[in-house]
Parts: sequence; C-alpha cells; structure tokens
Amino acid sequence: MNGLLKQIAHRPWPLPAGEWSYYQEWNNALFLHWKMPIECLIPLVPGTLQIDTIDGEAWISLVAFTMEKIHPRGLPALSVISDFHEVNVRTYVIKDGKPGVYFLSIEAAKTISVLISKTLSGLPYEKARMRRDINEAGKSYFSMNKKRKFSLQADVTIGQQVKGKSRLDKWLTERYCLYMAQPGTCTRYDIHHLEWPLNEVDIKSLDVHYNIENIKLNNAPDKMHYSKGVVVLAWKKAIV
Repeated sequence: MNGLLKQIAHRPWPLPAGEWSYYQEWNNALFLHWKMPIECLIPLVPGTLQIDTIDGEAWISLVAFTMEKIHPRGLPALSVISDFHEVNVRTYVIKDGKPGVYFLSIEAAKTISVLISKTLSGLPYEKARMRRDINEAGKSYFSMNKKRKFSLQADVTIGQQVKGKSRLDKWLTERYCLYMAQPGTCTRYDIHHLEWPLNEVDIKSLDVHYNIENIKLNNAPDKMHYSKGVVVLAWKKAIV
C-alpha cells in the first residue's frame, strides 16, 4: 500500500488527508460510454452538483466489473461478502473543482453484499442476477434486474492496449472521487488508484436495456473500453 500511495503524479489533486479506510479491487471492467444531451441529465443530477462536460458534451457510462477483496483497513477480506459482480450507470459531475462520478444506478449480484454495501456506503445498491465468463478467447457479461427492467448481455473480444490515451479516454476513466447527495447534504468519497490500463474492445454481440427516466441506454455505445482492473483505496465520506 505504501508503494501505491507514493504513485501520485497522475492524480489531478493531492491525496486526501488521513488514512484510507477501505481496500478493494475492480477487475475485468467493461466500460460502455454514450454521449447524452445535458438537458436529459439535469433532472437526474442534484442541484448541488454541476454536470461535467468535455468539448461541450455530457456523457453517461455503464461499467460492468467484478469487485474483489473489498475490506476495511486492518480486517481481512471475506470472499462470500467481498467478491461480487457489479454493474453501475454513472454520469460525470464536478464540485469545488474536483471532477467525479454520480451514480444513476448501481447493482450487485449478491444479496448480502448489496445489504452491507448499501448500509456502510449509503450508495443505492440493488440486487441483480449476474453472470460472467472471463477467458482468453473473450469476455461475456450478463445482468438482469427484473424489478427495474434493466438488462445487459455483452460478448466481446479484447483488442490492443490503448498506449496513447486520448483526452476523452482519460476524462471518462480517471475519476478520483464519487459524489452522493441527499436533501440538504452532499458528500464525497475520495479514492486512489493507478491509471486504468485500457484496451480496445470488439463487440461480438450486445443487448443493453437501461432506461432511467428519460435516459434510454439501448443502442450501441459511442465509445468502449476494457480494463483488466485496478487496486483501489477509498477514504471515509466527507461532507462537501
């Protein structure tokens, strides 16, 4: 951990004060990104946060990955709780000069992990049925949330490593905090990890249905990434 904490040149702002609280690994991550009219996002993002844009365009991303080895500082990871598949839908926001993400939806495959994560983090986790098939020939991601009528079926092959990341590549992936907002309060979770190692993605098949109010993610994304993953340190939430 000391080695990770010393690698900070890529960060847009210094590490938070105090000790980190949680260790976690985000592995085999598939990023699907869509451009989105900013007026569609305004009703979904609290007024305490500003929608972040790049070249005048707002974006939404669906990220499917496997959470592994999550545990509080000083305690061991218990795989029955700490290892689970996750799918989140996020948009990009900024507050006080710190760009981060804001979750429009967040799902996990294990009921016990949903309950514990929701209780400890306050994030709006929901249970969904998920399946993954990860091998050298390709990656398969399946998720089904009947209650919300959300579904994802993606079969992809992984292409070349992205060696010269574009400004957009970094803008979409290098986010070092997440925001939550309730009436009267806004909180931020700071995180730290190395830069995401990114690969190109070739789609063999894709069927995605995530309709969140007037947002409809059911067509081919405008951009995609795959990453083998990152080790993440997270700090306790702070009121901002």
